Formats: sequence, C-alpha cells, structure tokens
Amino acid sequence: MSIFVNSETKVIYQGLTGSQGRYYGLLNRDYGTKVVAGTNPKKAGTDVEGIPIFASVAEAVEETGAKASCIFIPAPGVRSAVLEAAQGGVDFIVAITEGVPAHDEALFYNQLRKDFPNVQLLGPNCPGIISPGECNIGITAGHIALPGGPVGIVSRSGTLTYQALHELKEKGIGCTTCVGIGGDPVPGTSFIDCLAAFEADPETKAVMMIGEIGGSAEEEAAEFISNNMTKPISAYIAGVTAPPGKKMGHAGAIVSGGKGTAKAKMEALEEAGVKVGNNPTEAGDLMAEIVSQL
Repeated sequence: MSIFVNSETKVIYQGLTGSQGRYYGLLNRDYGTKVVAGTNPKKAGTDVEGIPIFASVAEAVEETGAKASCIFIPAPGVRSAVLEAAQGGVDFIVAITEGVPAHDEALFYNQLRKDFPNVQLLGPNCPGIISPGECNIGITAGHIALPGGPVGIVSRSGTLTYQALHELKEKGIGCTTCVGIGGDPVPGTSFIDCLAAFEADPETKAVMMIGEIGGSAEEEAAEFISNNMTKPISAYIAGVTAPPGKKMGHAGAIVSGGKGTAKAKMEALEEAGVKVGNNPTEAGDLMAEIVSQL
C-alpha cells in the first residue's frame, strides 16, 4: 500500500458523529476530499450533512468502495477501531487520536503486520496526510499547503508539519504530499516508509524531513538515506536545548542514556548528505536552494 492519496481517494471517518470528527470530516470534504461515510453503530442509517452513517467499516466499504479510514475515536477505543478498519477492508488507516496507550499501539501495530500486511497505518497521534489541492485526511489546515510539488514532506512533529508547509508556501514552493507520522513510541508509518515512497514517486523531486529528540528513528532514516536515496533532502531536528531525561511534548520525545539527542541526529543526517538547518526557517531556506537547482 502506498502512503499517497489523491482526488479519487474515498475516506470513511470513524467518529464522524463526534464533535471533532464532524468538524474535520466536513472541513476536509469542503477541501475536496471524498468523505463518503462515517461509522457509529448507534446512529446507523442517519447522516452528517449528507454523509451516510453506517454501523461498521465493513458495511461502509461494501456500500461506498472506500479504501481509506480516518479515526477520531477517543483513545480507549482506538485499538478496536484500527482492527475494525483493517478487518472491514480498508488498506490505509489514519489514526489522529492522541493519548493512545503504548501497549495498545504495540498490540495493533504487530497484529496489522501479522494479519494485514497490506494495510498501512499512519499514526496514532498524528496530524494526518495531505496532497495539496487533492485530498486532506486529518487535521492539517489546507490553506497553508501549496499544491504542485516538487517537495515531499515527512514530519514527526504535528506543529512543525504545519510550519514546514507554511515555510515552503511563503517561498512559492509547492508540495506533492505532506505526511505527519506522529511522535508516539510505536508509529504505524516511519520516516523510512515515507522516504522510500518519495524516492519512488516521479512527482517528488526533493524531500523535507522534520525530526525531533527521542528514539532512533532519525538515525535509522539517515542510514536509509545514505544507502537508498538519490533525491536531495533538507531537515530540521527539534529539541536541541532539551535536557536529558526529561520528556518533551509527548511520549516519543525523551532522551535517555545519551541516545536520541538532537545533536546526534543532526550529525547522522549530515553524514548521509542531508542539508540540516538549525531552525525550521533555515531548513526551508535550504530547501529553496535545493529547488532552485533542480
């Protein structure tokens, strides 16, 4: 399953009848996203401003042919919602919900890999994915994203995902796809998943990567870049001043045992040939230089 979405992608919103799901589901429909269904077993047969509500994902898939799902279910129900989506027949699941227990994340991540290897999970605790001008699944503000490429964006930080889009738009640079992978300890989609997809995508000519302290995902991405990427990359790593042992922002952003520091991540990326900025604006400037030379 590709991480990419487009104007033909049909999306089911699990949690469309809740306040947050309704708000973003309708906002994304107004953007042009094909939001074709919602799910709620207690409200099956009703609708949300013309979007039909089904009892289950399986019923929604059967009626609409949707292959993507967006989850706005409260944290305790995300595990069952993810598995319901996979069992129901979708092959791309975007889980927006924050605060999902790490134990649950590990369980459904491994169950997907074992029983549904063709299903791609994005999140939890992520802003989602946007292909500007075509499809927006999640909570990214569509107006800050300029369509037309040639840059693909992948980011662990939600807020910095938006800033990366804004920085490029201010410079007149469009984006093919922007993926917010989230910063939880067990993300469904990794930097490497996105980098590989961007490397294979003929429309994406360069990549902007936003990382942060904690874990080893950026170092692993650096190794992948060194061995597999031919497209130029600019990057920024958040948390340069974070003290060791203190959690910063969320569960995935914690430095311990001398590992996961911003400095180590920046050095690994630079050794892989990535142009690393000291702040998001500088990373945007570096990307503008890259684009000018394409």
